[in-house]
Amino acid sequence: MKEQAEQRPVLSVSGLDVSFRTLRGEVKAVSDVSFDLRRGEVLALVGESGSGKSVTTRAVMGIVRGNAMINAKRMELAGNDLLTLGEDAKRKLRGSVISLVFQDALSALNPVLSIGDQLGELYRTHLGVSRKEARERSIELLRSVHIASAERRIDDYPHQFSGGMRQRILIASAIALRPDVLIADEPTTALDVTVQAQILDLLDELREELGMAILLITHDLGVVARSAERVAVMYGGRIVETGGVDAMFAAPAHPYTAALLASAPSIETVERLEPIKGSPPNLIAPPPGCAFNPRCTHAGELCTKIRPELVTSAHGRSHACHYPLVEIAHAG
Repeated sequence: MKEQAEQRPVLSVSGLDVSFRTLRGEVKAVSDVSFDLRRGEVLALVGESGSGKSVTTRAVMGIVRGNAMINAKRMELAGNDLLTLGEDAKRKLRGSVISLVFQDALSALNPVLSIGDQLGELYRTHLGVSRKEARERSIELLRSVHIASAERRIDDYPHQFSGGMRQRILIASAIALRPDVLIADEPTTALDVTVQAQILDLLDELREELGMAILLITHDLGVVARSAERVAVMYGGRIVETGGVDAMFAAPAHPYTAALLASAPSIETVERLEPIKGSPPNLIAPPPGCAFNPRCTHAGELCTKIRPELVTSAHGRSHACHYPLVEIAHAG
């Protein structure tokens, strides 16, 4: 029974749709997205800008801005049904059960409050501790993300830290209440390679220590290869392929996944990189059939007529393609 409980998803999403009303029409930002995230694992959401990665995770957290219309068949977080919870109940889950690391640390941190005030507010608001205890906990939190002289730097302001240190502070605020799920939205954007590696190592260390599940949003395939166990590739608001990182990188089934891999540089690259020609689809009026068909070099007769459904294999891989590059045995 204990083993079954550990295998139960800490976050389960099925049939998620998110759209926005605009003057030009309805933007279908996310369409029929489903995924499970198990305790302690890292699942990467990968795709070009505008593919729906961030909107998906913000819909789960209930922080989508604007006139969003959100529908889903199921959204469960650590035993909580997010579709039936009220706003006050959802607010209590944010930070304590699910938390978010934003990609722009300088914008996410308040420039006129010290780091101690910003971290301490989390403990005072959620746990009701005294100001003194909140300060002590905040110092320990900075130490946990390897910020030197934490007892002195707790009184510093965001502008007094480097980009990498600010990112560590964002991570500290996200893990302060030891959440079950951590969403990391492009956590290494605008950081140099050395600092990127340090941040990724820190996230992995904290995942091991706290037993968190991490939903990693990125367009950097190098980050995926380094940090994730499973990957879900998004295009035009849909998940078009999922699977284990090693298997998918070695033999992608969907042409879009293959195109992403072909356009990414690596240390072994000796030939010219192949960019993905064309532009992402207009989500107000997407093309008929498969949204990738105008850019796909493997498109066939069905691709412009019928939208392919996500087909799951017996080994946990799935793809949404009429003419996959790799045939996978379908689940019975």
